Amino acid sequence: MQTLERLDVDGLRATIAEFADAVRAHAAALNRLNVYPVPDGDTGTNMSRTLDAVVVEMLASDAEMGATCKAISHGSLMGARGNSGVILSQILRGIAGVVAAETNVDGAAMAKALSAAATAAYGAVGRPIEGTILTVVREAAEGATQAAAMGEGLLGVVDQARVSAKNALDRTPDMLPVLKAAGVVDAGGAGFLLFLDAALHVVDGRAVPEPDMSEDAVAENFGTVAHRGEGDVSDLRYEVMYFLDLDDSLIDQFKAGWADIGDSIVVVGGEGIWNCHVHTNDIGAAIEVPLDLGGRPKKIRVTDLFEEVAAEHAVREAGIISGGNGSMAGLPAVTTAVVAVSSGHGLTEMFGQLGVQGVVSGGQTDNPSTAELLAAVEAVNAQQVVVLPNNKNIIPVAQQLAALTHKRVVVVPTRSMPEALAALVVYDPEDSAEANLVAMTAAAEATQTGEITQAIRDTSSDAGPVTSGDWIGLVRGDGIVAIGGSVITASERLLEYLVTEDREIVTILTGADAKRSVTDELVAWLGEARPRVEIEVHSGGQALYPYLFGVE
Repeated sequence: MQTLERLDVDGLRATIAEFADAVRAHAAALNRLNVYPVPDGDTGTNMSRTLDAVVVEMLASDAEMGATCKAISHGSLMGARGNSGVILSQILRGIAGVVAAETNVDGAAMAKALSAAATAAYGAVGRPIEGTILTVVREAAEGATQAAAMGEGLLGVVDQARVSAKNALDRTPDMLPVLKAAGVVDAGGAGFLLFLDAALHVVDGRAVPEPDMSEDAVAENFGTVAHRGEGDVSDLRYEVMYFLDLDDSLIDQFKAGWADIGDSIVVVGGEGIWNCHVHTNDIGAAIEVPLDLGGRPKKIRVTDLFEEVAAEHAVREAGIISGGNGSMAGLPAVTTAVVAVSSGHGLTEMFGQLGVQGVVSGGQTDNPSTAELLAAVEAVNAQQVVVLPNNKNIIPVAQQLAALTHKRVVVVPTRSMPEALAALVVYDPEDSAEANLVAMTAAAEATQTGEITQAIRDTSSDAGPVTSGDWIGLVRGDGIVAIGGSVITASERLLEYLVTEDREIVTILTGADAKRSVTDELVAWLGEARPRVEIEVHSGGQALYPYLFGVE
């Protein structure tokens, strides 16, 4: 391969795509590293999911520099997950802001882009902490700037940025006692290093490091790492995240208000919409601060970091699921646990991230027995249990459980996986089963869901005659509402039915047989036909249904 002297739009798109692939491949290794201030073990997952959102939006945009950079910027803002994802989004937005004005990116432009990324990342954090991804990005930018000043071309600039970033990453334990105590480097900084690896791959054909979960390999790729201990946990218990509609002129007042009640503050965005993250002990105050300024928070997400950290360690120590069918072993006691039926590996992973303690494999044509559900209920570490059947055929079985156990069991009558995800957003492990039943049922009912599958026989429907082999779209309560000769046709017709003017968010769960090209086409269609909605794409891994849709 010939070394590139400049990076055009195709090179930029290839770099971002390669970066996303690399982080996805390394996510498990990154999850093993501490991230300041709470060792939550999900940095790789959050960065990967953030980048997935970026790639989806980028691939749906025109292959032109300005449009591509706009897509990278918007996709990273709206798709950011967790503290690491939010900071990564600002890094990408800083790079995109510089690159958008360039037809071809040379060494000097790359150095300028990395400097903008570092500035943006530091500006987004209320109290910047050295020894984190911030340090790694800043020193990468400094190395790039020095190389550019010495007349180095694109390869020399990126190469020096990588050397400087790796040196900074290796020193992060010396800057943060929490990292040194646990014997790891900063996970976010390790993830950023893969961006430079991806750039070197595109520019010079160098191989991106292969993932390897051995301790020696993690040390080789990311820096010194010892066997992980518990480390220190921040005394700020809750992570609060939301999107905020607020005039740009008031954002400094908002940050100051948050600084009084929390830490790990990250606020990114502009032009009236902001993605906000804080660690705090006062959830109410975190939400009230912008209200006093006339702002409007939305899509509020609250995570109990103490529970999440304890659960993450226990899961990793004991193994998440036994045989793919059973309970999550070794989790801490909670007031109310959740047992959920899952139809795919991706859904099982998401359920675990949302606090589900017991998972039973099943779904359409694979309904679990009462005994299997009962075993999961008995295994979870709680005396009160919420069951999410996630299929209408499983609801009656789930409703038998209360009479078969001494535990208090309630059933949220979810009929689909998207409904379950919506219900889990409001799940409170420290509240009663009855309180969770009310809140989770309301959340599930507020979500309109649809699914795509293939007809196995001829039939008639309100949408018209169906022939065996047709792709059909089904909606809870309405039956078959869309018919098509292809997955994409049926999906577009189903989404046209589901996504009305009052809907704001569309979640797409891709099945085991879903094709990336079809998913990209669906996202592009939604962007044109329903430009006001936010789109989230997740790998569900479910069989028989290539696409499940949730519309909020």
